[in-house]
Amino acid sequence: MAKNIEIKAYSIDFSGQEEIAKSLSGGMPEVIFQKDIFFNVPDGRLKLRVFTQDRAELIYYNRIDQQGPKISQYDISETNDPEGLRKILKSAYGIRNTVVKTRHLYMSGRTRIHFDVVDSLGEFIELEVVLSDLEEQIEGEKEAQKLMRQLGIKNEQLIEVAYVDLLDLKNRSKNIS
Repeated sequence: MAKNIEIKAYSIDFSGQEEIAKSLSGGMPEVIFQKDIFFNVPDGRLKLRVFTQDRAELIYYNRIDQQGPKISQYDISETNDPEGLRKILKSAYGIRNTVVKTRHLYMSGRTRIHFDVVDSLGEFIELEVVLSDLEEQIEGEKEAQKLMRQLGIKNEQLIEVAYVDLLDLKNRSKNIS
């Protein structure tokens, strides 16, 4: 499995922080529309990330839910038949929820800096420091913390869980009221 160190945070100054990311990366972002369909699985998270009707990635990942930099282990497989794969996975596991977002991707060295506008949730920043197979987790954590300081991300902005968990929580609270 591949691995990275990840943080996710609420953005307090989306455009200002994005300007900092632009200077760190030395250029304009890649703009990506993503529709992540999450499936009910007993361990970890399984999602079909759809880019277009003929391009998607099946991603399985596992990480603990905690604030601050955390290790994420993942496997990715590309497909050119997202709808066919979605139908099979829906039959096998059932759909948990769907997260729709527009992502601005900046690269700073080996770190992916994401500025995400997530439907029904808002604006977020995510860092993913890609680790080599033999690299220690602490090295990636130090890099993530340095970028957090540069981008002005405070600890109280950090989010423990995935977007799908935030969306599930929001939907549950709407059903209670």
